[in-house]
Amino acid sequence: MSYEAKGTIKTISEVQKRTSKAGKDWQKLTFTIINNDGYEGREQLYAFEIFGDEKVENFLKYNKVGQKVDVSFNVQTNEWQGKYFTSLQAWKVFGAKVEPTNEGNKVDTEEPAKNPLPF
Repeated sequence: MSYEAKGTIKTISEVQKRTSKAGKDWQKLTFTIINNDGYEGREQLYAFEIFGDEKVENFLKYNKVGQKVDVSFNVQTNEWQGKYFTSLQAWKVFGAKVEPTNEGNKVDTEEPAKNPLPF
């Protein structure tokens, strides 16, 4: 099951690079977004993880702090020694679609210029 969240990127962590037990290198990063979708319009903070070389590089290439984004993610919970750890795994991050403003649709209140043509 996947979920979606919209908001503004608040932070982007440093890339964490590690080597697995099998000897394979990997990297991940964490980023946070903030929005006002909480109870009674209160601020909500989400922390997402991105895992994998290509995904991390693409995220850093196209995103920055302060940018509005739409995030598709999965919720993942792992158990370790009787403790549970939940993370939000982002798998798609796109710049948010900007709603058109009325700036481009301003009504000109000035009197229109007289048409010099006779018809």
